Amino acid sequence: MFAIIGIVLVFGAVIGGFLMEKGHMAVLVQPAELLIIAGAATGTMLVANPLHIIKGIVAGLAGVMKGSSFGKNRYLSTLKMMYEFLNKVRKEGLLAVEMDVEKPKESAIFKNYPEFLKDHHASDFLCDTLRTAITGGVEPFDMDQMMELDMEVHHHAAIQPIDALSTVADALPGLGIVAAVLGVVITMGALGGPPEAIGEKVAAALVGTFLGILLCYGVVGPLSSNMRKTADEHNEYLHVLRVLVLSFLKGSAPMIAIEMGRRAIPAHVRPSFDEMEKSCKSKGDVGEAAAAA
Repeated sequence: MFAIIGIVLVFGAVIGGFLMEKGHMAVLVQPAELLIIAGAATGTMLVANPLHIIKGIVAGLAGVMKGSSFGKNRYLSTLKMMYEFLNKVRKEGLLAVEMDVEKPKESAIFKNYPEFLKDHHASDFLCDTLRTAITGGVEPFDMDQMMELDMEVHHHAAIQPIDALSTVADALPGLGIVAAVLGVVITMGALGGPPEAIGEKVAAALVGTFLGILLCYGVVGPLSSNMRKTADEHNEYLHVLRVLVLSFLKGSAPMIAIEMGRRAIPAHVRPSFDEMEKSCKSKGDVGEAAAAA
């Protein structure tokens, strides 16, 4: 939502300032220039990247428009889910949760947390780790290395679409110059005609450079920066799961493991200990528990 507001503000400020200086809006409407820049940018992106990265760019942009899903309530929900899960392990043993790990969508615990199940990588990350723990024979240190490796691989894959979009953003000013040069070529062919017609063609050529720079620094560049922050947020979420699970595997009680996970949550969305305790021990909705706190 904030991304949409920001883009509207960028265009509103630029166009508003242009109109305040008695500029004519019709001069900025140059479909041919926009076609050259947008079409060439899309083409270069397709040339430079395989299909899975293109899909990642589209998915990343959709995520930016929706806004971050890693707020305090998401973390409270996760802590409560893990508290229930670890208590079951403590009472019944690791083998008792084997089916929960093998089929999380059918688990009596996990199915109550659809937001977690929708996050396929987070659910796979947790379930694969727990599956390995159930199998046995892996030391906590080796388990930690395994989780760290998984996080690095996922984060690298998440960064690739962002780097690709950043490359497109960097290319936009150059593509704007291409559009401007083509406009100058057309203008040179019109020399000798009415001064008004020549002026319109020069203005159209300059709009190409304007659009390239505006799209680079006002739209595509900030969107790629936002995508990077979203990828970092997801990595931070996985880190919380990693700390929590590792603490339990080292022998900590469920509430101590949950507290270790809470301490790993970024400060701006970290719930207090009281909020965490009320959420874990409540039977109702996590959001209601957080609001009550």
